[in-house]
Amino acid sequence: MIDITLIIAAYLLGSVSSAIVVCRLMGLPDPRTQGSNNPGATNVLRIGGKKPAAITLVGDSLKGFIPVLIANLMNVEISTLAAVSMAAFLGHLYPVFFRFQGGKGVATALGVQFGLSWMIGGAVAAIWLFIAYVIKVSSLSALVSMTLAPLIVWLVTASTSLTIMSTVMTLLLFWRHRSNIQKLIAGDEGKITG
Repeated sequence: MIDITLIIAAYLLGSVSSAIVVCRLMGLPDPRTQGSNNPGATNVLRIGGKKPAAITLVGDSLKGFIPVLIANLMNVEISTLAAVSMAAFLGHLYPVFFRFQGGKGVATALGVQFGLSWMIGGAVAAIWLFIAYVIKVSSLSALVSMTLAPLIVWLVTASTSLTIMSTVMTLLLFWRHRSNIQKLIAGDEGKITG
């Protein structure tokens, strides 16, 4: 019963769209109707600037981090930890509170990874930052770091369940970034500025 409660709570917390909440509270347009129409930190940066984007980024990360950390501290079985991680991530992608129109999941995935282990989260974040610094393309940084995430999870945890969960998250991230991938191939993807 506790396991089911943790999984449901993770999904519900993941379903709270930081981008939509932040934009409403700060009097900004709904991010689902402006810019890239994606309720995520990058689009909030486009339509509202650095402060609301930073708040969105932290919020999206925490909703992945908190439920996974709690499950981790409760020493649940690895399969339950994997399910809680996936539930928080799916909540962000398909939020029940916002007609299942969610973001692309990078910040929430990173929060999940930090919840699993600071080494996992730190390694993935370091890869993202390095690629972003060198190439200055946010989506490519996300795709590269999340492609390597399952390997990092395996090296740190040696858990098949967590590695499978991380692989599924990566595949979903690629699916959610399919328009970005098309732009990358065409050479039209925007650069990180400022």
